Amino acid sequence: MLTIDGREEHEPRARNRTIPVKTLPRPDEFYLVDVVRVNSTKGRVVAAPCQNLGFLSVFQEQNGYLGGYLVTNSWGRPLEFRLSSAVAPNKVQQILYGDTLPGYLCGEVIGKTLIDKTPTAVGIVLTDNPNVLELRRHIEQPVALWHCLVEPDASTPGLEVAPRLFCHPQFPADAAAIRELLEKQAGLEFHEPFSRIREAMGEARKLGVTTRSAAA
Repeated sequence: MLTIDGREEHEPRARNRTIPVKTLPRPDEFYLVDVVRVNSTKGRVVAAPCQNLGFLSVFQEQNGYLGGYLVTNSWGRPLEFRLSSAVAPNKVQQILYGDTLPGYLCGEVIGKTLIDKTPTAVGIVLTDNPNVLELRRHIEQPVALWHCLVEPDASTPGLEVAPRLFCHPQFPADAAAIRELLEKQAGLEFHEPFSRIREAMGEARKLGVTTRSAAA
């Protein structure tokens, strides 16, 4: 090795030293989302195309993100309901994922897991959380956002399908499919099933349902 003034200097022999290396968790290494089936029509799997509706609500609480998924028939009768355990990202994951974290957690980690664990087919998935629109990248069914609070000056959360109803902007063909399906659901109040999900999740926690093993 040459020094700054051009003199040759022999490199010292390396010593055998063990350098401690702390292994950090992988960015996508979240806790497994347990999914519990609370109520269902046992063995009923409806073949597509179907008129069943899926209502998916994901929200953040003190102990993490929670999700509930309610499948109803065309007139609102519950066919199946599942809820997830809490998912809490650590500080490293929050830093690495940045602004993409809510969409990843709500859409892919929680939303897709709930739908994969639910055998009852649906024609459309409706959500009340804009971050769940990212789920559309991972499933075949259209995903629609029921956004009850739309401020005039705020940017739209997606591609507008109808007043207060949006779809993922990268799937514009979903708009026509959503309109066609919802035309057959005359009189359906979109906010009502989401209220049922929140209340049912609260009662399920009181009964300790979220501590049970995930249903197959």
